[in-house]
Amino acid sequence: MASDRRDKLIDTALELFNRDGYHATGIDRILGDSGVAKMTLYNHFKSKDDLILAALRRRDERWRQWFQDAVESRSESPRKRLLAAFDALEEWIEGPDFRGCMFVKAASEYCDREDPIHAAAAEHQRLVLAYLRTLATAAKAARPAKLARELLLLIEGATVVSQINGPVGAAKQARLVAKTLIAQALPDPESTDARPSA
Repeated sequence: MASDRRDKLIDTALELFNRDGYHATGIDRILGDSGVAKMTLYNHFKSKDDLILAALRRRDERWRQWFQDAVESRSESPRKRLLAAFDALEEWIEGPDFRGCMFVKAASEYCDREDPIHAAAAEHQRLVLAYLRTLATAAKAARPAKLARELLLLIEGATVVSQINGPVGAAKQARLVAKTLIAQALPDPESTDARPSA
């Protein structure tokens, strides 16, 4: 029962933070929307910042799992999965619930890099980068870390452009650039060298 109330607080806070921002969302609003008593909140979280961190952790886990599933369900080919990341990105950005990246918002509202909330946003980005590097390595990119960084720049750029301007085709444009980068970084699948030897 206690864990149910904790989950309700986190999920309510996550929705409000995503919609209205962190500083603009007060504890009273979270309590009102969740139907949880103030004493219960402070039994689970020492402060609003602790609740923000819990919401960011939940968002990170859910979003990365969704992203990985969306990428890997589209293809079994490591090379095609790199591009599928941008198809998944487009699905997210073009969806009705897209309000931008919670982690970009968190980093902008908590600018000090030593702040735990800013650090949580940076950790999310690091974990997404690690997944992209795993994809690039599986696809046999010559320099997987470099390719992963380039693809992350495109993903983050398309996300922020869409956050500011709405769905303006940024994910499709990022995919076109990614296709060129991937072609440059990976061996030609049609070449003799790229085929397994007999």
